[in-house]
Amino acid sequence: MAKSKKYVCRVVQDNDSWTAEVVRRVTSKKSVVTKSQQGFATDDEAQAWGLNEVKVLVKTANLNERNKRRAKEEHKG
Repeated sequence: MAKSKKYVCRVVQDNDSWTAEVVRRVTSKKSVVTKSQQGFATDDEAQAWGLNEVKVLVKTANLNERNKRRAKEEHKG
């Protein structure tokens, strides 16, 4: 799967637990947290969850784009 610069996983430690955040790049200067999950015991668990969510979001985004292209082609003729 190609790497996407639109979505990245960020892991943050909060006291004794870890938080995974999926960050979406809106513009070259602005990013927003798309999904977040708290309460992981280890950094590895948080990272695994975040990477899995990034894969799901990228796959869904690609599918939506494909559907839009196909719908546009159907309307042309």
